[in-house]
Amino acid sequence: MKKGLIAKKLGMTQIFADDGRRIPVTVVEAGPCVVLQKKTIETDGYNAIQVGFLAKDADKSGRALVGHCKSAGQGVFAYIREFRVEDVDRYTIGDSITAEIFAPGDYVDVTGTSIGKGFQGVIKRWGFRGGRSSHGSCFHRAPGSIGSSAWPSRVFKNKKMPGQLGNERVTVQRLQVVRVDTADNLLLIRGAIPGAKNGILLLKDSVKAR
Repeated sequence: MKKGLIAKKLGMTQIFADDGRRIPVTVVEAGPCVVLQKKTIETDGYNAIQVGFLAKDADKSGRALVGHCKSAGQGVFAYIREFRVEDVDRYTIGDSITAEIFAPGDYVDVTGTSIGKGFQGVIKRWGFRGGRSSHGSCFHRAPGSIGSSAWPSRVFKNKKMPGQLGNERVTVQRLQVVRVDTADNLLLIRGAIPGAKNGILLLKDSVKAR
């Protein structure tokens, strides 16, 4: 990976291209992220940088977190994440990484936590058709048969059944950066991004060339 950022989802809107096409975009606040730690192959077995995002009150933080952020000299941060990079020497502890590392036309992979929808049945969770709604059918939104009787006398693992829906770590690949606002550290990314408003995201170079 060449570049990455921690970002915050602000919401969706739409812009218009030069030819009049309407483009749905998600607005994210990308950075600034401060480099807190560098990891190298010699010391840790791999090359990476650890960055912090969104300032946090030091008086409400643990001493371990305050001490960890002290070397950067930029305060304490609410979110700390790690990005593997090819060249660690490009970065110095205390450097700020902003949205300008991305340019219009770049493709990124966006990771976030999907919106939680609570406990759901098989129709909403898995798209089951369900039974008929006529009088006396007694089978409307039930999951139906879930296993055999004598053998194997249990339900197989990974069976599609009711349960928690959403609130999962989701990565959407190859989303295009449409516009970059370096003054406010905003990125306009084409399409939808997982997570609710004000959710924390990870932006990375797309692993897919095309």
